[in-house]
Amino acid sequence: MEGLGEFPLFPTGTSWQAAWSLLEEFSLNDGLPMVPPTGDLLEEMLDDAPRGISHGQLPPLFGELTAAAVAYQCVLAGCAPGALPLVMTAATACLEQRFNLLGILTTTGTPAVMAIVHGACSERLGMNAGTNCLGPGNRGNATIGRAIALVMRNIGGARPGIGDMATMGQPGKIGICIPENNEEILPSFYHRTGCDGDAVTVLGISGTIEVLPEGDGDTPEAVLAHVGLVLAAARSAASAGQAHVLGEQFFLLPPELACQITKRGWDLGRIQSFLFERAEIARSPQDIHPIITGGPGVKMTCLPLWAGGTLSVTKPLLSLGS
Repeated sequence: MEGLGEFPLFPTGTSWQAAWSLLEEFSLNDGLPMVPPTGDLLEEMLDDAPRGISHGQLPPLFGELTAAAVAYQCVLAGCAPGALPLVMTAATACLEQRFNLLGILTTTGTPAVMAIVHGACSERLGMNAGTNCLGPGNRGNATIGRAIALVMRNIGGARPGIGDMATMGQPGKIGICIPENNEEILPSFYHRTGCDGDAVTVLGISGTIEVLPEGDGDTPEAVLAHVGLVLAAARSAASAGQAHVLGEQFFLLPPELACQITKRGWDLGRIQSFLFERAEIARSPQDIHPIITGGPGVKMTCLPLWAGGTLSVTKPLLSLGS
């Protein structure tokens, strides 16, 4: 069977049942049905991207990040054409030293690589920044997150019991990817980091925690009160009470609550200062990051970063054309 070294290409028309069985033999599957990786689908995903240029070596087993290898994972995951630059950008962002990908992928803990997509590229790929953005139902969110996870598994070698030593893991390791809301209720995260176009942020998260406002939530203080408490508690619990260097904290803020806070005259800086003063959760107020996304409602989601040590990385969308 021809292919890309360890990544076999199947004849056009291969059934998903046959593909699933063969991919399981090659240890390339994540337990869910996959799209048979045919040559035609691979070429469509690659578009005009040079196939063999290395964009780095991915731990823990240091496989080469080439467009062809990453496009193969995009096909397996069921991504629509056009997703390759986004998945490659996320993968290369994970190589930054401050992200600590080796630690994230090999720990016995639970961290997963999460991607947040910024800018118009999320709309071009039909991604969901509204109701149930972290849940099922949207091809872009689900398959792009899954493709990034497959890159870690199949190129990086983070397979259970080999590179991935997680005691239990978490569902986010199957894939977790959402877009940032583009309404600019607060300055967007990617503008805060100096990007002025499409970009991707990667986070090493230990899980997701639902948080509600305090009481009636009729003031900014009441809306945000529990966020600081939850992030502080998650940090303490995940580090067994030991002192770790303070880093960043992220939480997802739905537009309804964001508008409620800003109508009371609070800007980004005041949100960050309030949370920083309320709980010891980050190294500075500017390292507390609300991300606006999601649909109607007042439920927030805290994204505690891995206590073993990781910082976010934001990278402008790569151009892979020849």
